[in-house]
Amino acid sequence: MLRQKYQFKNYNWLLVIVVFIVSGMGVVFINSADPSYTIRQFIGLMFCGGLMLLLSVVNYNFICDFSRILYLVNIVILVFVKLFGVKVGGARRWINLGVTRIQPSELSKIIMIIFVAMYIQDHEEDFTEPKVLLRLAGLCAVPLLLVVAEPDLSTTIDITMILLAVIFAGGISTRFIKRALLILIPVGVLFVWYIQTPGQILLKDYQVTRIMTFLEPSKYQDTTAYQQQNSVMAIGSGQLYGKGLNNNTISDVTVTDTGLVSEQQTDFIFSVIGEEIGFIGSVVIIGLLAVIVILCLITAWRARNISGRLIAVGIAALIGFQSFINIGVATQLLPNTGLPLPFISYGLTSLLSCMMGIGMVLNIGLQRHY
Repeated sequence: MLRQKYQFKNYNWLLVIVVFIVSGMGVVFINSADPSYTIRQFIGLMFCGGLMLLLSVVNYNFICDFSRILYLVNIVILVFVKLFGVKVGGARRWINLGVTRIQPSELSKIIMIIFVAMYIQDHEEDFTEPKVLLRLAGLCAVPLLLVVAEPDLSTTIDITMILLAVIFAGGISTRFIKRALLILIPVGVLFVWYIQTPGQILLKDYQVTRIMTFLEPSKYQDTTAYQQQNSVMAIGSGQLYGKGLNNNTISDVTVTDTGLVSEQQTDFIFSVIGEEIGFIGSVVIIGLLAVIVILCLITAWRARNISGRLIAVGIAALIGFQSFINIGVATQLLPNTGLPLPFISYGLTSLLSCMMGIGMVLNIGLQRHY
């Protein structure tokens, strides 16, 4: 399975070039936000980029053959991080490897995409049967519950949305989707009501506050809404063309020095982008991310089998959903969450998972004519 003859005229060099351009720009913006992270991100980019190119010539079917083992490994590392992980800010999300830390929930995204894709392929004939869907839901629930227990609600929602996209592409009936929406909409309303009641046990206090800050920003404008409002102010201050690189200033005072926007190198990297390269530059960044998503979807359309198609759709969903959420948070269109902007935010495990995903998409594209 590892030995495979490829027609390299089919190699998607455009996808490779766009990924490296976006990742390189990420290093530049991280340097503007906090130069102490620049070298680590650059080294991480070289390593992850090399791994992406290596995976692009490894038969993805060979990797898919180990989908069940990968699923079990995923469970093990998520349990390990819950029991022995590094605790930061009240959450255990990282495993310390000495030279760096990894975030297993980021790797879980790629593993679950592969696992769900293979599950659907194995059940191609009876996938829409309730017992098959319920079994899949149960298998997905285990890692999702482990991630939410870290606690990491934003990543749990992100993985859920990615897997729903894969399941939708797998051919689930529109009738089932309509029925699910009829149930989920009132449940969502009840959920928002319940989390505001005294003694609720579903969410942590800070998670409730983030949701309520989004629903009632004026009530929290001097407290929890402060960060997002300053992010919007930073982006708006860049106007059309921006202030230039390394000029992330508001009212002649640096954003970093005053703490107006915290975690600029990760969750709020888009505030740096908007302030330094303005509306035009922000549109270019969004456009490049959209190109990556579109190229993944084109690969999915040309894939030789169901698993290849679904994996490519899953990677497109990962990049698309996560970009939408990150930018939505930075522009105060969504509740404040802690998700990185793919390829751009600082975070070596996030970069690793995205590059691994692109590597598999490249290999799927290489095999489209076999």
